[in-house]
Amino acid sequence: MATATAGEKRAQAKADYDAFLAGCPSRRLLERISDKWVALVLAALDEPRTLRYSELSRRLAGVSQKMLTQTLRSLERDGMLTRTVTPTVPVTVTYELTELGASLQGVMHGLKAWAEGHMDEVLRNREQYDRERPT
Repeated sequence: MATATAGEKRAQAKADYDAFLAGCPSRRLLERISDKWVALVLAALDEPRTLRYSELSRRLAGVSQKMLTQTLRSLERDGMLTRTVTPTVPVTVTYELTELGASLQGVMHGLKAWAEGHMDEVLRNREQYDRERPT
């Protein structure tokens, strides 16, 4: 029996990722990236690709400071964005997508565009469903 090299072991582990399996770590990643604030942060960091915390906060109407901070930290931890602190008065903190984050950004833009483009239809379907199935 041949011993697998480290590269072969990594390739096999990657091939073994299956989000349909309960213990697969990709489930946690899917949970993270399916969060509405993650999707909106990634979409907001499109143009310009670097934004200050306050600019992100204004762009994402309704997000609390706590939720935005948690979202940014989780994205930084996953390697999707970088946080840069510039020692000014007051301190300037900016966020920029990494290559990994940019690779996910197109998917998030697509989801955002789909939701915006189909909202009327979804609202009509909800109204019809509720009329036909009163509580």
